[in-house]
Amino acid sequence: MNWQLQDAKNRLSELVNRALSEGPQTITRHGAPTVVVMDFKDFTQQSGREKLSTVLHACPVKGWKVSRDKDEGRSLRLS
Repeated sequence: MNWQLQDAKNRLSELVNRALSEGPQTITRHGAPTVVVMDFKDFTQQSGREKLSTVLHACPVKGWKVSRDKDEGRSLRLS
């Protein structure tokens, strides 16, 4: 469901309850989607789980070459 920012501020408790019971709720500003309010448990399950290399390998654009630079940096001599 989409909420205008002013409505979201005025009805925050309802917004949170709907996010918990119905799923993510979108807040718009000047008609454009701006933020999403969602259950924290769902957020933690969805965020930060995939490595960038996994995402790039799944990318539909062909020709990606994903490799890791084996350079371990410079030697540093401490005196």
